[in-house]
Amino acid sequence: MSGGPLTGLARGLAVTLATLGRRSHTAEYPDHKPDLPPRSRGVIALLEENCTVCMLCARECPDWCIYIDSHKETVQVEGAARARQRNVLDRFAIDFSLCMYCGICVEVCPFDALFWSPEFEYAETDIADMTHERERLREWMWTVPPPPALDPGAPEAKEVEQATKPARGPRAERTERPERPSRPPRPSQGEAT
Repeated sequence: MSGGPLTGLARGLAVTLATLGRRSHTAEYPDHKPDLPPRSRGVIALLEENCTVCMLCARECPDWCIYIDSHKETVQVEGAARARQRNVLDRFAIDFSLCMYCGICVEVCPFDALFWSPEFEYAETDIADMTHERERLREWMWTVPPPPALDPGAPEAKEVEQATKPARGPRAERTERPERPSRPPRPSQGEAT
């Protein structure tokens, strides 16, 4: 060891004494709001119009904290031979006392009905009140920031590239391939091999 066991203690005390006279940088939360990044994960917001009640979010949730109820509604489509049925959302609730904020529900939603909102002030005095229904989730939808702009230097998406690609012209002349030797005919089932 270099310097002995008290050298480390002396260095630690020197750092403590040097910072003892400085002002604190601690921001007391209720008095000073924190400056959070715009895309921070605060709470999950719901856009009801996009929800088709496919139940993917509830099935993939590892904590089972999403509760969805729905019913089928018959819709008569003009010109159709028979009436169609569609799911209608009756209840969409998230129990934030169970949620671990993993974001799986937001990722698996195929119709972009769930979003991350940077809101974080939704504490309740009773844990039973931490289950927020669709009306409350809808209120947070308006705090969701717009998606970031696309990178102008990024390559074009493959789907867009394929859609804008011109159709192929006449087929190019095929190069001659060497002929393969023909196979002998297969014997029929009744013949002996």
